[in-house]
Amino acid sequence: MNFSKTELQKETFYKTSRSGGKGGQNVNKVSSKVELLFSVNDSALFSEEEKQLLNQKLQSRFNKDGYVQVICDEERSQYLNKEKALERLVGLLIRSLQVPKIRKSTKPSKKAKAERLDNKKIQSVKKEGRKRNFEI
Repeated sequence: MNFSKTELQKETFYKTSRSGGKGGQNVNKVSSKVELLFSVNDSALFSEEEKQLLNQKLQSRFNKDGYVQVICDEERSQYLNKEKALERLVGLLIRSLQVPKIRKSTKPSKKAKAERLDNKKIQSVKKEGRKRNFEI
């Protein structure tokens, strides 16, 4: 990942509004809810391939204007909410840029095949012993 929190912060902008929840009268006066907006396409931090990957993986997080939207209203302080929102964005971007390893199919070894067949024979003998012989 070739970006830092401070570089990312330069490319984001925030909207604030009044938040519900704890805080007493403070809730009615202070805008502590933070909505962080980040444009993947306008960012200088990512290459074209990374931008395509981010656009693909973060489709559900885009708002109608094409910005990645992260909302935080957990804290009473606007500053703390901004910090949390930025941390969430960083985590989101890091998870989205990780490419999963391609699974290589393997065959079971001869020993594993032999063990499986031996276990099947043992089970078969056990079950055969449970049968009652009704010979007349």
